[in-house]
Amino acid sequence: MYLFLSKVIYCPFFSSPQNLIAQSQSGTGKTAAFVLAMLSRVNPEMQYPQTHASVERGHKITEQIVIGTPGTVLDWCTKLKFIDPKKMKVFVLDEADVMIATQGHSDQSTRIQRSLPRDCQMLFFSATFEDSVWKFAKRIAPDANIIKLKREEETLDNIKQFFVKCKNKEEKYEALSNIYGTITVAQAMIFCHTRRTASWLTAELSRDGHQVALLSGEMAVEQRAAVIERFREGKEKVLVTTNVCARGIDVEQVSVVINFDLPVDKDGNPDCETYLHRIGRTGRFGKQGLAINMVDSTHSMSILKKIEEHFNKKILQLDTNNIDEIEKITE
Repeated sequence: MYLFLSKVIYCPFFSSPQNLIAQSQSGTGKTAAFVLAMLSRVNPEMQYPQTHASVERGHKITEQIVIGTPGTVLDWCTKLKFIDPKKMKVFVLDEADVMIATQGHSDQSTRIQRSLPRDCQMLFFSATFEDSVWKFAKRIAPDANIIKLKREEETLDNIKQFFVKCKNKEEKYEALSNIYGTITVAQAMIFCHTRRTASWLTAELSRDGHQVALLSGEMAVEQRAAVIERFREGKEKVLVTTNVCARGIDVEQVSVVINFDLPVDKDGNPDCETYLHRIGRTGRFGKQGLAINMVDSTHSMSILKKIEEHFNKKILQLDTNNIDEIEKITE
């Protein structure tokens, strides 16, 4: 969530600022789009540099840009009165699909929006647009211009996708070991369905000498942030995680994403949006990416086929017992 308190410098795209609702998958430049647009509206003569959350009571905020979670920003606007919401000129809500999936965030965002002046420009960005997200978007950014990526464009053509047939988690690990023993992997992210599997896999990789970190939902926010930062710095080469890390990590060195378990929803159906976010961790910044899916049953094969159909993108089978075949996947 971003709030801009400065005088508005109108963007050349419009004669006057208009609300915007934009949807596009991870890695397509949403962050750059709204940051550049809003920086163009900052008046450098007004002394409002970027702020952070360690503000003491009674402190007067003179910062230009405020970045924070909905709860913190709402407190600053209402309880602590660090911010006068009536001076806001631009309001950005990023990762909106995540916001409404988190208890309380949608309500807090709505309360902030209601405290802003009528002429405050609302910019709404989301990677996915289910009905709940769409309703939320129209409430936050009424009468907005809409930029929405067509489904057939969500193919991630710069990512090579493969699947490996296995019988159990032990065979999955053997396939993973064969891949690591054949090709050079800068950094890898491995997604598991449960914490138990993620913990087991982390232990196996560590035992075999890999620099590996575990990221899961029961960790505190500070712990997760520390793990992600170490991975970003390259101190660990493998990050094993559940869906908690499916989006939001931009690490240029991630060359391989492995779905140790295919993503499914609570009913066991294919979760295509999560699949998109997972494999979108590779192939960042215009580079070629590689995604490998482990398939261990007839059911998981049917899930893979539905993912293929959803994105209209063929996923090729890979024989991890064939060294020559593995070597070709990076060509």
